[in-house]
This record gives sequence, structure tokens and C-alpha cells, in this order.
Amino acid sequence: MEAQMLTLAVRDAEDQVGEQQVAAGPAVAHLLPADICRRHHVLPVEFNDGVITAVAPEGIDPKAEAEIREQTGFETRWLIGETAEIDLAIEQLFTGNGQAEPFDRVEFSADDLLKSGLVLAPQLGDMLASRGLVTEEQLSAALAEQERTGDRVGEILVHGGAVEELALLRVLSEQLDLPMADLSKFDEAKAPLDAVPEAVQRRYGCVVFAADMETVYVAVPNILDSDVEAEIARSSGRKVEQFLAPRNEIESLLRRINREAYSQYARYNLRENHPESSAHLVVTGGQKAGLIAGVLVLAAFLVWQFTTTVTVIFALLSVMYALTSLYKLMAGYSALEHRYLMDTSPATLQAMDERDLPMYTILVPLFKEAEVIPYLVAGIESLDYPKTKLDVRLLCEEDDPETLEAILSLDLPPHFNPIVVPASQPQTKPKACNYGLLGAKGEYVVIYDAEDRPDPEQLKKAVLMFEAGDDSIACIQAKLNFFNQQTNMLTRWFSIEYSMLFDLVLPGLDARHDPIPLGGTSNHIKLSELVEVGGWDPYNVTEDADLGVRLHQAGYRTTMMDSTTYEEANTNLGSWVRQRSRWIKGYIQTWLVYMRNPFQLLSSVGFKAFMSFQLLIGGTFIFLINPFFWFLTTLFALTQAGFIEKLFPGWVYYLAAALLFLGNFTFMYLGLAAAARRGDDRLVPYALFFPFYWGLMSIAAWKGFSQLFTNPFYWEKTEHGIDLQGGAEGKAKPTPARGVVG
Repeated sequence: MEAQMLTLAVRDAEDQVGEQQVAAGPAVAHLLPADICRRHHVLPVEFNDGVITAVAPEGIDPKAEAEIREQTGFETRWLIGETAEIDLAIEQLFTGNGQAEPFDRVEFSADDLLKSGLVLAPQLGDMLASRGLVTEEQLSAALAEQERTGDRVGEILVHGGAVEELALLRVLSEQLDLPMADLSKFDEAKAPLDAVPEAVQRRYGCVVFAADMETVYVAVPNILDSDVEAEIARSSGRKVEQFLAPRNEIESLLRRINREAYSQYARYNLRENHPESSAHLVVTGGQKAGLIAGVLVLAAFLVWQFTTTVTVIFALLSVMYALTSLYKLMAGYSALEHRYLMDTSPATLQAMDERDLPMYTILVPLFKEAEVIPYLVAGIESLDYPKTKLDVRLLCEEDDPETLEAILSLDLPPHFNPIVVPASQPQTKPKACNYGLLGAKGEYVVIYDAEDRPDPEQLKKAVLMFEAGDDSIACIQAKLNFFNQQTNMLTRWFSIEYSMLFDLVLPGLDARHDPIPLGGTSNHIKLSELVEVGGWDPYNVTEDADLGVRLHQAGYRTTMMDSTTYEEANTNLGSWVRQRSRWIKGYIQTWLVYMRNPFQLLSSVGFKAFMSFQLLIGGTFIFLINPFFWFLTTLFALTQAGFIEKLFPGWVYYLAAALLFLGNFTFMYLGLAAAARRGDDRLVPYALFFPFYWGLMSIAAWKGFSQLFTNPFYWEKTEHGIDLQGGAEGKAKPTPARGVVG
């Protein structure tokens, strides 16, 4: 019997021409499941040249359009109709008043069917199950997840650890009648470098491994969309022959082919394109000249009026102390008025449609971290985010085979991508991140350190906040703290410092719209804006603080997120000094970079942000100066030396004495307030002893400052894995092998 055809009155959504009649039949209507048609009041009426024409009410829901594209793989052309008429036609075509033709009688080309996934998706699961590669329970769980996330069943099974990617590709190869390519032993020297531009291959996640006069042979993880295939054909001037290969093997070959170019990019991109922002020079020629001139002038004044000159210097330093202390107090007070950009309550997170979640790239720079790899994997696997939408890039240094072996021993699913960073100088975390950024698939990028235990909802919270913010929001910083804070006095002080910074000072800066120096981890960044400002500076050992300032200078904002990532605090003094000396060295590097042209900085960020930069980043110099004041104060208290009394006339003495109490009060108060704000009542008593911690900071400061002259780009490695069981907060158990869907 011939299928029933219906007629609807419609008008074109784009051309806005007058009303017209269109025929709707069950064969084309069944391009979409009935539940999607009913939910969105949408009815397919025509299929031609890879485009579905569908009727929908006025004001088409973007989610409906995205869901249709995900379901069918085709673009959609819209016609506007009346809701009641559309709904009536849907019921007639799907409930028996109009009998649908069997699916295999629909008039499409085989190529269209394969590329759309219309035939592939239901058959693939059956083929995997019939071969014993997945169980019926795993397949049912994958289908349920597909309903929730909109992802392909095969990818869900692979990323969930139910089936090996290679086994899936063999079945896919049989079904699509596409050959497979073994790239693992391919000689990159034989690659046809000029056949297709590298940027095109990287953008579409494919690699050209051979070419002749008429054809380019391309390895792909899945059959290419027709428009992508056409772009590759145009860029090469040849037809395209596709071969299936694992996704990470494809990227690995592309990296081997372009090893030197990628390495050069990681080291020199910022230096060549934004030299004014690169710390490859510790000080410029102009800064050296200014410093020499300043020293000569100061020496002349000291010879001429020694006591007066020293008194004026002490007075100016006292003013700097006062301003720095007051600014941090003001930031802490502003934090009380801080409101997060978006409500990220459990109810809001629960209401998110996972089909709309974007790809998310996670960069994890690693060096000598073999012991903590299982904990790292467990922390990332605990993230509540579809695994098919994760791009986890484990960045291993070439001279650290132990860490790479630890990763490979776990047989991880393909959303974990081990990437070997070529050995070169400087050997720093930001250089590794720049290298890993090439080929990143995410709309957003976040950095996690090896020992990090992030809030499981952190990625979803970041997506919500990016969607709620305007285009000026380029970065969202999560809070940082420690899971082993109660190990000893040092870890308690370290936790208080982090609580003060991430729970008071940075939220206060956010409330004031001042530049935010980022934390070294858990900063979520829009990929496009990150590339625009040049990525990370491989020569700056606090690339996080530098990037926060650079984003602000480019007109972008960083905002804080109500989500905490727990790290491992240094438990011994030597490791702590190395970590904090690198931090202080990097802050001084950052200050020197942006003070190459202070007037340009002032004009680009404004007076308020300029002063914030001076007091927060430039305030680091206080740690270098503190020991001199402590020495003079102690010496005077013990000896009542007259020459010290001359250097501190009454007004300077009383100012300095007031600042002694103000400074200590500020940091003890902020420490107490931060610990209480976080709810860490056990830390509150230790904040009273915080001045001793600042003494340790001065030791670290002088170590870092001296390295500026001897080894400016040296990355002081922080030891991890010493105290992994030191606390319950954010605890993640190691995962030695793949998980299983279902």
C-alpha cells in the first residue's frame, strides 16, 4: 500500500516569502524519532543533497536544531508552520493514521546513510554484542547514556572502557567497508608534508600518511563529514581516500611529523608574536640603564646626606608596607560583598542538558610523577562530565620515561592522551602546556596538576558560568586548598595562606574587577581567547600570574568559581622553600615584564588596576626587605644603638611601629577570617603564629631572587606523592585499570 501523504501550510524561515504548501510523508518523517518530533514540535518533510527540510513553529529552539543535527548528522533547513497543525501531522504519521514505510525503503544514497549514522548506530551495537565484545547490559547502559548525552554509542562504549578502541574500529571498518591503517610504526620521514596543510589536519583530527598524483590517503578516527572531506580535497587538489585508525595514534603521528615545528611553537610563540610580554629577558636594556642610573643617584645622595637619605628610604618603604597591608584588607572586605557569576547549586547542575555540553580539554603537565598517576586518573575519572566530551592530555617530558610507562601500564580509555613533550630549554610547565595546546579539541581548557583532586562538578560549574557571563569573561579560577592540611605546622600555615588568597583576596579582586593573578591549577580558560593572547609564557615560572595580568591587559576578565581543587601541601621545609621560591621568583619576573613600559601598562589597564598590580605583584618585594627591618628592630631592642635611633627619627619610628602592628594584624586577621570562612576551625589557632610563616617566606624569597641572576628559567620541582593519605578532603582512590560502562 502506498504511504499516506499530508499537506501543511508553511512559509520559509529565511526568505519570508508567502505561504506555501508542502507534502509530509511517513518515510521522511521517520528520519527523527517520534519523541523528538513531539517534544520540539518538529516534522521532517524533505531530504535532498544531505539537507533535511523540517517544519517547526516560529522561534526555533537552538537545542532542537542541535539535537536534530546530532541525531541525523545532517544540516537542517527550516520552514515555519502552525504548532497545532504540526502536532496533528506528527500524530497522524506516527500513530497509525498514516503508516510509515519500512526504513530501508527510504530513498537515500548509501553514502548519505553511512555518513549520517542513520543505519550505523543501531547496527554497530548489535555487531559488537554478536561478537561478544560487549554485553547486553553494557549496550543497554550505553544506549541510556546516549539518550542523556547525545553521543555515539560506539564512543560511549570505548570511553567507558567496555570495548577497546581498536576492536571497535575493526567492526566499524567491516561495516563501512573502509580499510584500516596501522600508524604505530609508520616512518614519519616518509610523510607527504605538503599534501594537506598541517593546520587542516590538526583541526579535523586526521593525518595524511601517503599521497600520489591523484589521491591523498588520510587516517581518520571515524568517517569524515562530507564538508570536511571536501575541504581536504580542495586543500590538496586531489581526491581523498579514508583509512580508520585510533584517534590518539593519529595525533601521535601528526606530532612526530611536525615535532620540531610544534616544539618551536611551544617555546617561541609568545616571544616572537608578543615579545613585550615575554620573560625571556630578565631585564631589558632600558631597565638595566634605569637601574644603574638609580643606583648612581642613590649612591650620590648617600655620600651627600647619608642619614637623611636612609630615613627617607625607610619612610617610603613604610608607606609601601601600609598601602600593601591596607589593600589586602580592602580586598578581604570586598570579598564579603562578592557574588559568584552564576548559581551552581546541585539543583542547577542537575537541570543541565548534557547533550549541550562542549568538549573540554584538560592539560596535565607531568614530570617525575609516576607514583601519583593512579591518583591522578582517579581524580579525573571522578569528574561528572561525559567521558566522550573530555580531551585529557597527559604531558610527559621526553627525559622522564618512568612517568610515561606508569601511564601506559594503566591501559586507559582514549579520552586520556599521553603526549611526549620534546626535550628543550626552558623545561617548564608552561612550555609543556603550550605543546599540549596544539591539537586541543575543547572549547574550554583547564590545567590540573598531577596530585590534584578537583571538585567532581567543577567542569559543569565552569560551563554554567561561561554561559552566564558575557564575552569579556575569558577565565574562571577555582579555589585551591590542601587535602593534607593537618599533617604538621607547615601544612597548616600553607593551608591558611591558600585560604587567605583563594577565599578572600582573589574573590575581593573579582568583586573590584581588578586583575587576578591565576593559581597554578584549576584555571578554566576559553581556548580561542587563550590562543589570541599568545598562550603561556614558557620563560615565566609563574605563568599563571602572568596570564591573569595579560588577559586583563587584553580587555578580558577573570572571575572566581565556588569550587575547590585539593592539592598536596609540602610537608617538609626544603620542598616548601623550593616551591615558594619559584612562586616569588615568578612574581618578580612578572613585575619586571610589565614594568618595561609602565606608562603603556597604565594606559591599557587604568589607574585602579595599575595600582592593584603594583601592590599585589610588586608587593612581593616586601619579603626581601623584611629581614633588614627585623634585624634593625632586634638590634635596637638589644643594644639601643644610637645610629639606629638616628635612622628612625620620631615620626618614622612611630610610623614604623604602627605598621609593625598593622602588618601583623592584617595577615593574622586575614588568616583567621579565611580559615573561618572556609569552615576550617582547626586552623584558626595556628593563624595567631602566622608571623613566623612570613619569616620562612623571606628565606624562600631570597632564594628565588638570587636565582633571577643565576638560573632565571629554572623550574623548582615540587615533590608529590609524599602525603597522599594526609587528609579526607577531596580524597580519590587510585584506579589501576579501565572502568566499565553500566
